Amino acid sequence: MNAKTFAKDHTPNTALSQLSEDESFDVVVIGAGGAGMSSALFATLKGARVLLVESTEYLGGTTALSAGTTWVPGTDKGLKVEPRDTLERAKTFLNNAVGERAEQALRDAFIDNGHKAIALLEAQTDVNYQVRALHPDYLSELEGSVLRGRAIEPIPFDGRLLGGALKLIRPPIPEFTVLGGMMVDRDDIANLLKLTQSWSAFVYATRIIVRHAMDKLLWGRGTRLVMGNALIARLLYSLMQRNATLLTQTKVENIVKKGDAVHSVVLSQGNVKRTVRVKGGVVMASGGFNRHPTKRAEMLPGADVTWCPGAPGHTGAAQDLALAAGARFGEGGLSNAFWAPVSTRQRADGTTAVFPHFVMDRGKPGMITVNQNGQRFLNESTSYHLFGIAMQEAHQHTPSVPSWLIADAAALKRYGMGMVRPGGGGLAPFLADGYLTQADSLGELAQKLNMRADVLQATVAAFNESAIKGKDSVFQRGTTDYQRANGDALWDGPNPCLGALTQGPFYAVRLYPGDIGAATGLLTDVHARAIDGYGHIIPGLYACGNDMHSIMGGTYPGPGITIGPGLTFGYLAAEHAVERARQS
Repeated sequence: MNAKTFAKDHTPNTALSQLSEDESFDVVVIGAGGAGMSSALFATLKGARVLLVESTEYLGGTTALSAGTTWVPGTDKGLKVEPRDTLERAKTFLNNAVGERAEQALRDAFIDNGHKAIALLEAQTDVNYQVRALHPDYLSELEGSVLRGRAIEPIPFDGRLLGGALKLIRPPIPEFTVLGGMMVDRDDIANLLKLTQSWSAFVYATRIIVRHAMDKLLWGRGTRLVMGNALIARLLYSLMQRNATLLTQTKVENIVKKGDAVHSVVLSQGNVKRTVRVKGGVVMASGGFNRHPTKRAEMLPGADVTWCPGAPGHTGAAQDLALAAGARFGEGGLSNAFWAPVSTRQRADGTTAVFPHFVMDRGKPGMITVNQNGQRFLNESTSYHLFGIAMQEAHQHTPSVPSWLIADAAALKRYGMGMVRPGGGGLAPFLADGYLTQADSLGELAQKLNMRADVLQATVAAFNESAIKGKDSVFQRGTTDYQRANGDALWDGPNPCLGALTQGPFYAVRLYPGDIGAATGLLTDVHARAIDGYGHIIPGLYACGNDMHSIMGGTYPGPGITIGPGLTFGYLAAEHAVERARQS
């Protein structure tokens, strides 16, 4: 695509007052996260008049806060990295991973259409991806899994092209940035860590640091966007070139039906209210129920909302309107949410930082996780989703929420620990506010953590013996390709996931099970059409993203298994809704 730079005072944001009463759109999309923006973009590619409605001041939802990884088998770029993969192999993998927890027809629809959706984006929009040489499926032990090719990620984007619309992109989690807000991806991290060891790393790091400093002066934030921010920016940039109508800070008051079909939506923005007629359909993509005041308590019992790192707009309010219009929630999943172990810390402004521990620390050599009794209870190298589930299951029998991530001095220096950066410096503020606990010995650490010293010492001793042998006979840590890929490739021991804790001082961080997205959502068919309590289609009502009941049945087979299906069913919803609009 030809790059077009929008003016610094230009924004696609529309005031609701600019719309007339009963103004008509072919497709109305509720929610401007990755799935919603994708669906809106696909609809514009088919020539539809599209209205995208977002309840918060920012675009991007949790996608903007994420790595932006998108799990879609069979893409052209993915097959160049892993030419032996096939759609049938991907179906075999998902059948093994998901089983009867969700309908196979939906999984097949995803695999059959996902690569088509990606091809369309890369051919006709500014959404573009790259593929890592090693990015395994999480359940790599299952037949049909691959080590690369299915997980694609957005290419970094120059946010200056957005002009004034840059301010609409939800900023990244501050604790995932460096140097006062500079976004970094895995390439950046590798070069920053080798800054003083390699001339090429020095040049690379200097270039992005200098650019960030200039961006802060001229734009007030970094404009070199990576990961989830890059994906959202690319979607927005493409939508701006197709003149989609965008409303932010706008609430959906009602979904109005005429007979059995959706006819219009009632919107409010401040004191302004409008009824907007819908020809083709309303696509629900508001992010799910995770911050719903009552559904959260019912569906995620015991999980405090302060542990949720998801975006603030996932209130389930729009879902309530869909349910009132006849839609219903799906059932039968492994879990109602997707999980990750998180640590929390109060920021200077009084807000709570929630840091997901995905792969950077807990499964690395020199680290273990224990419950309040000082005992290991899980495989620390398992996927973050299974880690979060294991914490909750263990807590039913032994206090395991919070759990404790423990590291020795060498591991802390080498990998960092949650919000503590690698290098081993700058610990004072983390120790002062209690985020990090430090002790010269394991016995002293146990005392500070209110657990028995002899139990913790015995736990670490047993783990150290396993680490020396390179085999964890109790929890099988480091036994799958996925786990070993997330270990330390430069580790000199027999297992990249196992290393003894020997060098004091020792450190601990509290871990909680944090929900990173909804798995249970609105029941749909293969066209993303909502289904009512009698099994009938609700004409004109669609769902995708975390508003849609997960095709993964509450399992988490690979990286990006929310964004990939969200984009694909956004594509299928747009196709069907636009055709319905043409026939109206």
